[in-house]
Amino acid sequence: MSVLVYTENWDGKFKKSTFELLSYANEIAKKLNTETIGISIGNVSTDELSNLGNYGANKVLSFSDSRISSLENTVFSSIISQAAIKVGAQVIILSNNLTGKAIAPRLSVKLKAGLVSAVVALPSSVEPFEVKKKAFTGSAFANVKVNSAIKILTLSQNSYQINQSEDVAIVENFEATINNADFKTKVTDTQKTTGKIILNDAEIIVSGGRGMKGPENWGAIEELASVLGAGTACSRPVSDEGWRSHDEHVGQTGKIVAPNLYFAIGISGAVQHVAGVSGSKCIVAVNTDKDATVFEVADYGIVGDARQVLPSLIEAFKEFKAEH
Repeated sequence: MSVLVYTENWDGKFKKSTFELLSYANEIAKKLNTETIGISIGNVSTDELSNLGNYGANKVLSFSDSRISSLENTVFSSIISQAAIKVGAQVIILSNNLTGKAIAPRLSVKLKAGLVSAVVALPSSVEPFEVKKKAFTGSAFANVKVNSAIKILTLSQNSYQINQSEDVAIVENFEATINNADFKTKVTDTQKTTGKIILNDAEIIVSGGRGMKGPENWGAIEELASVLGAGTACSRPVSDEGWRSHDEHVGQTGKIVAPNLYFAIGISGAVQHVAGVSGSKCIVAVNTDKDATVFEVADYGIVGDARQVLPSLIEAFKEFKAEH
């Protein structure tokens, strides 16, 4: 028996979200008195795989196939389900990102497993198995009881602290049967943004809305982000107006983000936007309207014109960094 984690990699490297998953999974494994096993798909070096032991993996199964060049939901779910059967997984854990959302439902059907998405805490009980998750687009929580023999969880980003040790994981090659017919996606071109912080990985995000009044005022947003080492984002109306790229649009209809610190500058707080950033550990809002919805979800709020508030914030953070 085991707890199985899909350890997603990006160009052969693992990121913070994978380490968070393993730390979370290892605590569940302790509760179940079993081991934590990772399943890696793609070309990843042995050193990179063995280093996952630093975050709780006792063993990592490595699957590589020359036909795999991008995410194929059918193929990946087949590989992970075969790995789950091989190691007798009681619990399977994936990130609650686009990949996890695509794979987890297929795994649930294949393994006849109960699925709980957007989990935010360790199970309060393992017998019966009960776990807390986000509900109503992040505006509420639900405690879910899972009765199936196999449980699948997708963990909300930044919901669990990363625990690090000096352990090394055992790496084993894993053989799985996959069909040529399952490869249906053909990638003809790949374009990657360079020189910018990827929003899904950002610890801090500075996001602007229509309260910025126009693209000509975005310099202050970018300067604050530069001072903080943050990513820049925007609300949907901003990207729809063409002020900023759609790549920066965060919210329920854009990118779902969960940084440690999120600045909502000149954003009213529409439910679709809030749903996409509700996983943030701390939200700081700046808006001229003291009754703006965003203040209902913000941890800290400043009532004022963003164009006047931002210079003061920038100077304050510059002074703080200079002193520390």
